[in-house]
Amino acid sequence: MRGAVTLLRGDTQADRVVPPTGITARLTVFTAAAMAFLAVFALALSLAAGRLADRWGEELARSATLRISAPEGQMAEQTRAALRLLETTPGVAGARALAPEEQRALLEPWLGPDLPLDTLPVPQLIEIIETEEGYDAAGLRLRLAAEVPGAVLDDHTRWRRPLVQAADRLRLLGWVSITLIGAAVAAMITLAAQAALAANAQVIAVLRLVGARDVYIARAFVRRFTLRTLTGAAVGTAFGMIAVAALPGGGSGEDSFLTGLGFRGWHWLAPLLVPPLAAVVAFWATRAAAGRTLRALT
Repeated sequence: MRGAVTLLRGDTQADRVVPPTGITARLTVFTAAAMAFLAVFALALSLAAGRLADRWGEELARSATLRISAPEGQMAEQTRAALRLLETTPGVAGARALAPEEQRALLEPWLGPDLPLDTLPVPQLIEIIETEEGYDAAGLRLRLAAEVPGAVLDDHTRWRRPLVQAADRLRLLGWVSITLIGAAVAAMITLAAQAALAANAQVIAVLRLVGARDVYIARAFVRRFTLRTLTGAAVGTAFGMIAVAALPGGGSGEDSFLTGLGFRGWHWLAPLLVPPLAAVVAFWATRAAAGRTLRALT
């Protein structure tokens, strides 16, 4: 606690050791802002990918499709038999046969809007909604094979797994990107601090002659670079949040993919952690760099 107060309050005499302006100061602020801006987008990507993985997994896991292929004269009878069977199946919350208009809408993106559905041997689709407990897919397939031979059950497993895996990998990519951004900030701060210390080697030598300890000198550099990083990261985070909020469809519409890329609810608080985390990275990076450089200048 005392170290944090000292860091914020500062020391006027010690601050004179570090030049308030110059290329290192501008580079530190600009790089921190740019990295914070990218970190906000990486965080938005990671959180959005997590939401998509959960939503896709939940929606596909609780639905299934029954496809009935039968001669034209038997289609209606097998459809009714399948619906009766599903009504008595434990774990099935509801089932309904899709209307011709709904099936036409499903096929339209691939076959065009003028699809002559009545003249094509299109299977009848039945949408199945399961309960939270779910149903026995293997047992249902056996019953269908015995009572509705033209029915094929698709529980969406083959569709759900790659979608959820892709979203999970996107989430992992977002966190890896945030880690790399933090490492890049640490490397930049280290180089800038070493350059500033080397440029002020004569001033440091004079301070040592008058009795200044290396801890005193290092504290001045740590404070300046930490506050510069905090300032730059705060600016970059603010612009990043504005950019995320300005994404198309960011206001509403859960079915929009671009809408899913924004923050939701309490997730808007997550980017506020970027500036203090960047300051922590800058604190330790500057402290380590100052210690090494001051030992080298001895």
